[in-house]
Amino acid sequence: MSNPKADLLSGLVVALALIPEAISFSIIAGVDPKVGLYASFSIAIIISMTGGRMGMISAATGAMALVVVPLVADYGIGYLFAATILAGALQIALGALGVGALMRFIPRTVMLGFVNALAILIFMAQIPHIFLTDESSFVRENELTLNIAFILIGLAIIYGLPRIPGKLSKAIPSPLVAIVVLAGAAISMGWTLPTVGDMGELPDSLPFFALPDIPFTFETLKIILPFSITLAFVGLLESLLTAQLLDDMTDSDSDKNLESRGQGIANIATGFLGGMAGCAMIGQSMINYRSGGRTRLSTLSSGVFLLVLILVLGGIVAQIPMAALVAVMIMVAIGTFNWKSVAPETLKSMPRTETAVMVTTVLIVVFTHNLAYGVAAGVLLSAIFFVRHVSHLVNVSSVLDPDNHERIYAVTGQLFFASTNDLVHSFDYDAVKVKRVEIDLTDARVWDTSAIVALDAVVAKFAERDIEAVIIGLNRHAADLHDRTSGKVSSH
Repeated sequence: MSNPKADLLSGLVVALALIPEAISFSIIAGVDPKVGLYASFSIAIIISMTGGRMGMISAATGAMALVVVPLVADYGIGYLFAATILAGALQIALGALGVGALMRFIPRTVMLGFVNALAILIFMAQIPHIFLTDESSFVRENELTLNIAFILIGLAIIYGLPRIPGKLSKAIPSPLVAIVVLAGAAISMGWTLPTVGDMGELPDSLPFFALPDIPFTFETLKIILPFSITLAFVGLLESLLTAQLLDDMTDSDSDKNLESRGQGIANIATGFLGGMAGCAMIGQSMINYRSGGRTRLSTLSSGVFLLVLILVLGGIVAQIPMAALVAVMIMVAIGTFNWKSVAPETLKSMPRTETAVMVTTVLIVVFTHNLAYGVAAGVLLSAIFFVRHVSHLVNVSSVLDPDNHERIYAVTGQLFFASTNDLVHSFDYDAVKVKRVEIDLTDARVWDTSAIVALDAVVAKFAERDIEAVIIGLNRHAADLHDRTSGKVSSH
């Protein structure tokens, strides 16, 4: 309660902006709009009490909606609720295991690919609604023209309104203004266009606690488990990324593991209340921050205001033309895509390996429609490029002591499984004319037993030539590893 006025006002602004997005995400997932609306209000309310980042907005999101599209299409909504509950349980477990610390291992280029792929998938999901190819009935040419005109007008309002001078134009979210204007025009003129109501019945009452309508069998678990794992990881990925962003903006820290567990609790409750899985929303969190929301009250009030709005104005919301929501989702896609990452000057300055990681992440996500696959592939490819780069940084140089009694080799670099082959072949064994050599590892780092095996091989090659090789300069960790494993591990 340290910032009540600003938190309540920002919560109201967020709730107004959440309505079109929650409905749109429901449509992407192929479920009734009430599923996304129930999820958004329940997650926002619950996460305000269980989360680890104050002032962050969590609700139904496009990323989570895209994951469950095949599940809903093939098995029905009951399996969606079950997958949501299981995903929440997995998130609680991951939070308890300290998953928040793993965020440091996700490279920036993978995050860029993740965000860009999400934007592309959101836009691709709008194409059937733009050209009305999802309509079962014959679409007259004038209806298609009117639909596209509505979308263009909606985009003009969304992008044009904030540019108008004055506080009023910035106080009300422009997507909400676009929806109100287009809905008013369609209703007053009697124009026939696909509406939100055509997609399913909006809620007119509070949700109630219920078990998912599915058979509780091992076969059901096999069906939902892959989706639940993906939901858990995608949800945590977006949530922890958003939490880190707010940490940087507010110059504060948050408990990422508590946030993970809080997201899990919210998703479990949402599954039992008839909602879809959700996570933190970068866009809505930024709206909340810029509107003055800083504490948990802003998150709580956004969920409460959303519930009031859908129950009081549900009949009007049902008459909103789909074209208005398509305009909103196109705006979301455009705003989500990181255009700077594909600018010519950026691509010229970025290392090719980083560009390859970003492009690979995008392509895998777009072709598989699975955000987790893309992120996993991007992280793996980044690791391969890193190992490949570091493995070639091993350098061996030598000098002959003034008395011409021994040769001293100085080794620098990281000695591990990928660099050991270079190490063994970096010594000029046959050119050594003295009977003793020293291998100085003061500026080298020994990481694993592969490095120990390689050092043993170097010593053995000198011994074959009646040359004594002595290893010096090992730090405490390397000396302990060498003492424990030298001569006891094999390269075969």
